[in-house]
Amino acid sequence: MAKTGVELTRELQDSIRRCLSQGAVLQQHRVKLETKPKKFEDRVLALTSWRLHLFPLKVPAKVESSFNVLEIRAFNTLSQNQILVETERGMVSMRLPSAESVDQVTRHVSSALSKVCPGPGCLIRRGNADTPEGPRDTSPNSETSTSTTHSVCGGFSETYAALCDYNGLHCREEVQWDVDTIYHAEDNREFNLLDFSHLESRDLALMVAALAYNQWFTKLYCKDLRLGSEVLEQVLHTLSKSGSLEELVLDNAGLKTDFVQKLAGVFGENGSCVLHALTLSHNPIEDKGFLSLSQQLLCFPTGLTKLCLAKTAISPRGLQALGQTFGANPAFASSLRYLDLSKNPGLLATDEASALYSFLAQPNALVHLDLSATDCTVDLLLGALLHGCCSHLTYLNLARNSCSHRKGREAPPAFKQFFSSAYTLSHVNLSSTRLPLEALRALLQGLSLNSHLSDLHLDLSSCELRSAGAQALQEQLGAVTCVGSLDLSDNGFDSDLLTLVPALGKNKSLKHLFLGKNFNVKAKILEEILHKLVQMIQEEDCSLQSLSVADSRLKLRTSILINALGSNTCLAKVDLSGNGMEDIGAKMLSKALQINSSLRTILWDRNNTSALGFLDIARALESNHTLRFMSFPVSDISQAYRSAPERTEDVWQKIQWCLVRNNHSQTCPQEQAFRLQQGLVTSSAEQMLQRLCGRVQEEVRALRLCPLEPVQDELLYARDLIKDAKNSRALFPSLYELGHVLANDGPVRQRLESVASEVSKAVDKELQVILESMVSLTQELCPVAMRVAEGHNKMLSNVAERVTVPRNFIRGALLEQAGQDIQNKLDEVKLSVVTYLTNSIVDEILQELYHSHKSLARHLTQLRTLSDPPGGPGQGQDLSSRGRGRNHDHEETTDDELGTNIDTMAIKKQKRCRKIRPVSAFISGSPQDMESQLGNLGIPPGWFSGFGGMQPTAGSSWEGLSELPTHGYKLRHQTQGRPRPPRTTPPGPGRPSDKATSLQLRKCPVKVEPKSKFPWGQAQRRRP
Repeated sequence: MAKTGVELTRELQDSIRRCLSQGAVLQQHRVKLETKPKKFEDRVLALTSWRLHLFPLKVPAKVESSFNVLEIRAFNTLSQNQILVETERGMVSMRLPSAESVDQVTRHVSSALSKVCPGPGCLIRRGNADTPEGPRDTSPNSETSTSTTHSVCGGFSETYAALCDYNGLHCREEVQWDVDTIYHAEDNREFNLLDFSHLESRDLALMVAALAYNQWFTKLYCKDLRLGSEVLEQVLHTLSKSGSLEELVLDNAGLKTDFVQKLAGVFGENGSCVLHALTLSHNPIEDKGFLSLSQQLLCFPTGLTKLCLAKTAISPRGLQALGQTFGANPAFASSLRYLDLSKNPGLLATDEASALYSFLAQPNALVHLDLSATDCTVDLLLGALLHGCCSHLTYLNLARNSCSHRKGREAPPAFKQFFSSAYTLSHVNLSSTRLPLEALRALLQGLSLNSHLSDLHLDLSSCELRSAGAQALQEQLGAVTCVGSLDLSDNGFDSDLLTLVPALGKNKSLKHLFLGKNFNVKAKILEEILHKLVQMIQEEDCSLQSLSVADSRLKLRTSILINALGSNTCLAKVDLSGNGMEDIGAKMLSKALQINSSLRTILWDRNNTSALGFLDIARALESNHTLRFMSFPVSDISQAYRSAPERTEDVWQKIQWCLVRNNHSQTCPQEQAFRLQQGLVTSSAEQMLQRLCGRVQEEVRALRLCPLEPVQDELLYARDLIKDAKNSRALFPSLYELGHVLANDGPVRQRLESVASEVSKAVDKELQVILESMVSLTQELCPVAMRVAEGHNKMLSNVAERVTVPRNFIRGALLEQAGQDIQNKLDEVKLSVVTYLTNSIVDEILQELYHSHKSLARHLTQLRTLSDPPGGPGQGQDLSSRGRGRNHDHEETTDDELGTNIDTMAIKKQKRCRKIRPVSAFISGSPQDMESQLGNLGIPPGWFSGFGGMQPTAGSSWEGLSELPTHGYKLRHQTQGRPRPPRTTPPGPGRPSDKATSLQLRKCPVKVEPKSKFPWGQAQRRRP
């Protein structure tokens, strides 16, 4: 604080400070105030940050008058240390005790004004000073402004505080803290009014007013917040004065026609306006506002780069004026890149839209065009775009429009030409647009001819394609290689999905597929469709990364698709929302998550899931370390919380904890993947090896006395094969263990260790160079202070101790984070190599054992033929009897059947995928069995019957048999040869005799079992 006058007592100074407790008193001067012409009285001038106060020489001190620095119109220094200040309320003339005091007051006022609005002149407030009680303008008025360079966010907090003091309102410190801390830390130049929507309207008005001369912020944003008249008034004032505001977003802000008319006038007043992006969507502006705005846009020298006028009640008349403006101002052809006129029904339905079509048909710079729900004709628009911005358009939204006004069946000519010539398209939306068959064919033909596009998102949802569209997709989608995401939701495909799904699977460029709302079919066909879908995603070369069946009402049959997720390796995202699969679906999903390692995102809601279902998911995520994101199921969580709040909250917190854990780099549990893969490799192969080894061993024993040398050579080879077959049982775990041992201290880890050491040295060297450069620059800027320092070398060593990066941090970052990710991927590749080697060796052993068995059996048959005289047994009989002495049941399988089994198993191994989990009994069982079991569980009868269309089919009842070999052993009674005890009671009239029963059993090739006592019927016997 500056020195006070020597004549001011300590008591008076303290009293003034207590009176101005809200602001720090920076200066106090005893002055002579001119109260009347040539009459001066003693007063005390106290200066705070933004205000000048006058006090009488009395204790206790009381403010006699004050004025804000923004009220100053002119500030003049006269002779004899006199200051003449012109304010809005009048003239203030005073004499200070010395020239030094005059200089201190002058510098304080100048500094305060420069913080609010930097410039050479004073700030002049607009308004009528004679009516202070009326509404006042809350912002300063200046015709000059410069940029502030060293203040935080352009000095916004200082300007805001000055305006609060100017208007007599309390300064919100939270606003200053948010801007100085959050906005500054993020280098955010977008001032978002939603960050302060909890404050009153007058507070928002002051914030907007503070942007008038701020050079930091370039964008003012407000969406879905209704702004009051005082805020909108300051928006207009800020636009009229700002030279840095480049983008204005007032989306759904309650604007009216008069605001847009005033906005157009403001554009004409501010010659330094740099605004190039304007968003006024979802405001009822109507034609009057657009006519005024269009006239003013004619004078924009640089045009606009972005214009959003969605749902603004504009009519074709207003669009005509806007289109004429685009055509008359040549700047728009090169500047306008983003245009949104969507959600204005009837806008492009009349001939008045020709002005816009004419602009679009001329060369322009549009890359984003949204004309959805404007009643435009798609073929006419594509024809215009073909000659305008076709080569660089990236986003095109024509949803909820009509394809063409023509009634003929011929294909629109513009479709094929446009989609074959658009080289940069990434998003095309034609949803809810009824596409004729020929238009769809032309679209697909155009895309098939376009070799420049890739990963295009094509939205054809709700286009009423139906059977004809499905047929066209089947025929031509295979040739389309540029579509990476395809939305076919709600097209009424229904039973046509049986043929459409396989066709979609043949397109290897598809990565994202949406098929929701297309499953309105009977239960039997629905199951067939789902099995087709499962077959598609289980293909080894399937390219799909995400699949959506949202809002398809699959109910319990969603489990057919969920069961396939456990063994699926291609899908990373699945959307199962809106299917009503209930808790049983959640349980099946939990089982899939326990063994799936490829899913990263799951979307599921509106499935009638209770807290019990969420508990199953939480338990599954304990063993799943790869799922990263699960959408918050708002509907199901709300319903579950109402019935079991504590359990639901605990379960969801557990789910979130698991997801957070999975999003951090960590060691993936390879033991689980090893056990799953080991079961896949060894389960069926081990059984087949045991059968072949048993047969070959019997034949080796039978032929061991044969003197022929070729036979003995084959016997030796067979013994070696049997030994390899026994050793192959330990091949898979041995190879895996070997890879695990070698990986503990392998080349990768050694290389990472050396890289960590090199990075540490590089970091130290970089810090040394930076430190020396900083010290040199400091010495240039502050040479005196550097000379006073203890010494250059000692200073360097002290600073070096503070800026070193710990070596353990670098080592941990490389080995524990990046190194762990590399190790996880290495483990996956290692497991695949082990699987491939084991499969290859086991296949070779099986084939060689089979060939050896065939050869030995042939030798055994020849010896029997040569040894047996006609009509009597001989040595051959003795040799052959040894082979039939053991494992009599194995002889029921012929050699041809055995070979077929080996071939079938080899084909299955080539797919390298786990077996799909069988369908749950809740789906495959009969309704009567379901009612019986649910009754045992305490659920009232008739509950299951409420699920319409859930009756099982014959195909689903025997689904488990689809994985069995096509040829195999005949099923026989294991106790058929056991003698039966004599019956003590005679058979009844309706009971068959023992003889008849035994005769029937001998004729029946399949084992006859009594009726199952389980209420699940046939499905219970199929569960693994």
